[in-house]
Amino acid sequence: MTKKQVFGHKNPDTDTVASAMAAAYLLNQAYGEEAQAMAQGEPNAETKFALDHFGLDALPIATAADTDEVVLVDHNEAGQSIDNFADVTVAGVYDHHKLDFKSNAPLWFTNKPLGSVSTILYYEFQNENVEIPTALAGMMASAIISDTLLLKSPTTTKQDQPALEALAKIAGIDDINAYGLELLKAGTDLSSRSAKDLIDGDAKSFEMGGNTIRIGQVNTVDVDDVFARRDEIEAAMNEEIAQDGYDTFILVVTNILDSDSDILVLGDNQDKVAKAFDIELKDGRGSLPGVVSRKKQVVPPLTEAF
Repeated sequence: MTKKQVFGHKNPDTDTVASAMAAAYLLNQAYGEEAQAMAQGEPNAETKFALDHFGLDALPIATAADTDEVVLVDHNEAGQSIDNFADVTVAGVYDHHKLDFKSNAPLWFTNKPLGSVSTILYYEFQNENVEIPTALAGMMASAIISDTLLLKSPTTTKQDQPALEALAKIAGIDDINAYGLELLKAGTDLSSRSAKDLIDGDAKSFEMGGNTIRIGQVNTVDVDDVFARRDEIEAAMNEEIAQDGYDTFILVVTNILDSDSDILVLGDNQDKVAKAFDIELKDGRGSLPGVVSRKKQVVPPLTEAF
């Protein structure tokens, strides 16, 4: 049994998988820790593209730790973490989200408002003078591309570009833009995905003003392709509202080519959602020009409105 397991959030995306891999490797190499990277679900299409491209296997899957100590990456909220979160000791965190974390003991906690946790970990590798293996560098570069939408997202910082360029060089990515578009488009092939897959593939739950708000996000190259399946998507959202007790379910459908989004809002509080973005919802649907980031452009105005 490993001493520590490294977990990203539920519904893993490319950054959560890459940062779990990177954190486990860093703990092993720099600090002599026995650590294993884990995932709380199957890799999505984008992540699978990156894993296949760099010849890596998907991470072992578990929704609960079988070790006493864990390290969290790409999240710090209990609701997004492992099922037995309350029964284990969190020994460390690498994250770039808002803080919602309490601990009765001191721990390593690195939280920086950078575009990707893989960016944070790149600089941790530099600080510890640890070389990054080629395939791992490829995954970390892919994570930065994914989380910053090829450095076009408002979450992008001045630290992300040099990290991406350095990782791409290690990984042998000659044309970052060409590879990045290929990666992002791999994640937008929605034809084979069920409605449940679409709403859950990149969904997180948030507590706001006594309400449980579920926010899913789908990246696409054609928003209308997603809304053509509105009936089955609504049915899946309503089923989860009933089963899991969400007060409000918001699906953000983002066009990665023009950096705009539409939202679909079901459940209670539609007036508050409309107020948060200063828009009119028509039959639960509204447009959010220029909005691509859930973390920076969706969650903050909702938090204020609620």
